[in-house]
Amino acid sequence: MTALFLKSSLGALAVLIIALLSRTPHFYIAGLVPLFPTFALIAHFIVGQEKGMEALRETAQFGLFSLLPYAAYLMAAYLLSYRFNLYSTLLLATVVWVISAAVLLYFWTR
Repeated sequence: MTALFLKSSLGALAVLIIALLSRTPHFYIAGLVPLFPTFALIAHFIVGQEKGMEALRETAQFGLFSLLPYAAYLMAAYLLSYRFNLYSTLLLATVVWVISAAVLLYFWTR
């Protein structure tokens, strides 16, 4: 139970840092915080501990490929922001991420 609390506390801390940074003159740094490997560290630790180093390597490799849907999301958010309001932009960019992630999973599992 303590481990679960610590893991959720890391997520809450990340959200707090993002909120605080978004109010500064250097608001763009808030976009870097989600890329800190907080959740990757947790996932890699659990996978490595429960499944071993081979599974850790495969998880890390998949993580590299998972940057593609994230890049698609960022590109969509950037480009769509010229034509749509905030909510539509983020919704459509999220749809792009979901489609990209589905394509990645389709090819990864083949």
